[in-house]
Amino acid sequence: MRTAATALLAALDEPARDQATHRFDDEAARRWIEYRPRPRPGVCLADLDRAGRKAAHRLLATALSPPAYAQAMAIVALEEVLDRAEGWRRGRHSGDYWVAVFGDPARDDAWAWRLEGHHLSVNMTVVADQVSPAPIFLGANPATVRHAGHPVSRPLGVEEDLARALLDAMGPAGRAAAIVADEAPGDIISATRSRVDGPLEPLGVPADRLGPTGRALLDQLVALYLDRLPPELAIREARRLDPGRLHFAWAGPTVPGRRHYYRVQGDDLLIEYDNTTDDGNHAHTVLRRPASDFGTDVLATHHAEAHPGP
Repeated sequence: MRTAATALLAALDEPARDQATHRFDDEAARRWIEYRPRPRPGVCLADLDRAGRKAAHRLLATALSPPAYAQAMAIVALEEVLDRAEGWRRGRHSGDYWVAVFGDPARDDAWAWRLEGHHLSVNMTVVADQVSPAPIFLGANPATVRHAGHPVSRPLGVEEDLARALLDAMGPAGRAAAIVADEAPGDIISATRSRVDGPLEPLGVPADRLGPTGRALLDQLVALYLDRLPPELAIREARRLDPGRLHFAWAGPTVPGRRHYYRVQGDDLLIEYDNTTDDGNHAHTVLRRPASDFGTDVLATHHAEAHPGP
């Protein structure tokens, strides 16, 4: 990441570099997540030359596994699909993604970066040789494009299918505990808040009330989100979790094609998924670490080691 971020800044001309770089202690700019088409800190990829755009993509690829990078690229391409569906009225553009670097990756112990735009927000904080990887948001509109009844584009399809398989495996009692509302919320509940305080209520069904098939599917669902990260980071994040303390909650109808929502929570883990607008064809997903988002964990450890108490 340090190498790729340093190469990115070197590839930018001075005006673009000034837009891309921010102080690490600029909390308002650094602790930021915005998955709607809104102004945001950073420099727009559409305004960069070929070398600058390629350097931004290489930086993004250090944070995502190959499958997640493919999802991200499909999400970016959907901006053109959505613009056509809307009659070109809003001028959406697949280059409307911004990259921002906080601090100096070549010299600073603590620095961070983010690549973000409509339906994509990848935030990484680096302290010494430790990477804190969250929040990571991936969305898709349209969630599914079909031809003759068959999907030709469905970037977040596995995220829906695994959750539905988990619901099916629970049985009536498990589903009754898991379904916490008849209607889905309008969006992911964590939304664009820079901090998520405490677990979201109601919790839903605990992992220890699931049978072997349900437990295995819940583990697969969590692994799907963690595997958005490169393998070494995904393994580290998995080791932080206590699988027995996970909870799964669903809101809305269980019939495919209707507006629905689910979440998985554990110790310092929040996964949210919603498909609740545009008649259930507009998906949002996010992987967050409520106590550790934006590097809170690695920064606290670094501070304790650098400034030990008496």
